[in-house]
Amino acid sequence: MPAPPALYPDTELVAFYRDHRLSLVRLAVLLVGDRETAEDVVQDVFARLHGTWRPGVTTLAYVRTCVLNGSRSILRRRAVALRWRERVTDLVDSAETAALIGESRREVLLALALLPRRQREALVLRYYLDLPDTEIAEIMRVRQSTVRSTTARALTRLLRELGDNV
Repeated sequence: MPAPPALYPDTELVAFYRDHRLSLVRLAVLLVGDRETAEDVVQDVFARLHGTWRPGVTTLAYVRTCVLNGSRSILRRRAVALRWRERVTDLVDSAETAALIGESRREVLLALALLPRRQREALVLRYYLDLPDTEIAEIMRVRQSTVRSTTARALTRLLRELGDNV
């Protein structure tokens, strides 16, 4: 007699979501600049994973890459929208978000938002997630030497943007 089908076939995916959702949302916040959009990015990634989840095969690095790509898509859409607007007054979307982020964190986020996409991604993956060059290179799909040079240029520019606020 065959085994009965599992009542909850996605228990591994649910456990993975529970274990990594917060860190993935934090990663996305640093890339897109606000929590609500970051949560949407992570939810979209897990919704897409629902049909393709393979326990033991789908890695955290792969899911981080998906979050990174989802964040890139959001940023591209924002860039197109900004071209049609006259002016952006503030990078923080709501008073609640501004209250949650301390003033110094807000300054860093604003300076981080001024960096080119690749530099911002390299800094977030290196210093927020504390990933090694090999994993960053894999996620960003570049060579390790590119990761190192991009990170160095990003730090120099970030420090210049922050000026006396460091």
